[in-house]
Amino acid sequence: MALLIALFLPVLLNLLSINAQPSPGYYPSSSVSPIRFTDGYTNLWGPEHQTISPDQYSTTIWLDSKSGSGFKSIHSYTNGYFGASIKLQSGYTAGTNTAFYLSNNQAYPGFHDEVDIEFLGNIEGRPYVLQTNVYVRGSGDGRIVGREMRFHLWFDPTADFHHYAILWNPDEIIFLVDDVPIRRYARKIEMTFPDRQMWVYGSIWDASSWATDNGRYKTDYKYQPFVGKYTNFKISSSVSSSPTGNGLSSAQYAAMQWVQRNYMVYYYCQDYSRDHSLTPEC
Repeated sequence: MALLIALFLPVLLNLLSINAQPSPGYYPSSSVSPIRFTDGYTNLWGPEHQTISPDQYSTTIWLDSKSGSGFKSIHSYTNGYFGASIKLQSGYTAGTNTAFYLSNNQAYPGFHDEVDIEFLGNIEGRPYVLQTNVYVRGSGDGRIVGREMRFHLWFDPTADFHHYAILWNPDEIIFLVDDVPIRRYARKIEMTFPDRQMWVYGSIWDASSWATDNGRYKTDYKYQPFVGKYTNFKISSSVSSSPTGNGLSSAQYAAMQWVQRNYMVYYYCQDYSRDHSLTPEC
């Protein structure tokens, strides 16, 4: 028995370490107080598919065969911390896109910047895909080139609210899930980093043409409505990326490596079928 324990204990500990959320050692969301939805945002489209809680700190948006819905921040920003706690729809959600993102597409149509957190729905029994993405000035040549990094999550995002955030400063963009950094996008070349003002958006919409297995599975409205719940909205221009305010700490970097090692399912720089002349930062 002792021999069996000695043989299998390392395997068991490794499995436990894979499934245990690491501590980043720093929690930027805790330094920002939540705001009322109505103080920071307004409906953008699909008003009949959006409700606001009585205390005005939460909103629910949904997609059905008639429409989806979206909201937009009242103000624009050139840097800052932007977060929301989100709970996703369970069951069959293929083809749907539930998003929280920064964009200036209305100010610069066809030549815009965008920083995305998108939840790509899936068929029942398969997990959501969390897609992060960065667009910069139509990629500088009039073409829209995405910089996708996709993940599965180490928890069930339909069981409870979790906090998702974008921290954008002049040198880097950090994507966070429950304060765990999952991706750092650094300013390497001026043309590949957004520096114009953007607004904050949330939306739910039908992205059947591409969202699930490159469009293999479509939105099926017999499962409607598809619901996205948002609360704990946070916006601040004075949040540091780390305790020192100078790049990720060693604990944050280790946590990010853990996520990317165990849960990353796509990275555009490692996709050699793509033309990387359009993404020179790779």
